[in-house]
Amino acid sequence: MTISLDRTSQTVSVQRLGGRIGARIDGVRLGPDLDPESVADIRAALLKHKVVFFRGQDHLDDAGQIGFAELLGPLTTAHPTVNTGSAHVLSLAATKGMAANSWHTDVTFVDRIPAISVLRGVTIPAYGGNTVWANTVAAYDALPLPLKALVDRLWAVHSNEYDYAASSEDPENDGPDRDALDRREFRSTYYETEHPVVRIHPETGERSLVLGHFVKRFIGLNTAESSALFQLLQARVTRLENTIRWTWQQGDVAMWDNRATQHYAVADFDNHRREVRRVTVAGDVPIGTDGQRSRVVVGDSDGYTRIDELIS
Repeated sequence: MTISLDRTSQTVSVQRLGGRIGARIDGVRLGPDLDPESVADIRAALLKHKVVFFRGQDHLDDAGQIGFAELLGPLTTAHPTVNTGSAHVLSLAATKGMAANSWHTDVTFVDRIPAISVLRGVTIPAYGGNTVWANTVAAYDALPLPLKALVDRLWAVHSNEYDYAASSEDPENDGPDRDALDRREFRSTYYETEHPVVRIHPETGERSLVLGHFVKRFIGLNTAESSALFQLLQARVTRLENTIRWTWQQGDVAMWDNRATQHYAVADFDNHRREVRRVTVAGDVPIGTDGQRSRVVVGDSDGYTRIDELIS
């Protein structure tokens, strides 16, 4: 179904792509000067569909991407540990087929998990390099009652000990030309945070699963039990019915609700160059079903998640 909203300057069209996740938004030129009504429509579509896509945004540069993202809320810095030369933009570039090819929610190892990610395709390979998103609200809703009873009071420890973007094909290459993110830089400051496995979404009130590959263990369970339960729950999240796969074109922008999704970048583009650039909107501290908030164990992330407060 397509929903069109007439404006004096443009027509916003939302085309649903999947039953549980994903929509394409047409008729919008993204940038810092986008009108408030269009921004509100985009946010509403995002909250409903969890991830939305925009074609034909070739006019955007870093400044335009930042300016648009700021219309959605205060921004984080580019990353808690990785310095890519920009205050707000994280560049993920590769020429060896490397990508974040593991299911994850962005930066769950800090207490204030980012709310929204805006990803711009800068260099798209001739083939491959798709990204897949999964709806963690739908995954929770589909759990049988015994599993819901378990996860509603379950907590997990998240850490940045696992670097999903480190190159496994050339582990000896730690020079400045290394693809993806440098493992040592990624772990240069260690973070560990306890999150509820089920959080209450601050805008929709929905319950979603907080999992992904930054999970180190579940509190109260041993290593074997944590591993078995993690695999069981992750399999629920990544069922194909919960997912949408996007084939990138030059000038595409993808935007997702990081509080209600996981994603996976498919590393199937051989030695072609691929670069995407991410800007993130700051989020809040997750709240569990019992009203408890996530707890910091190790690491102070204020410089990442509260940059505007620090500047002011």
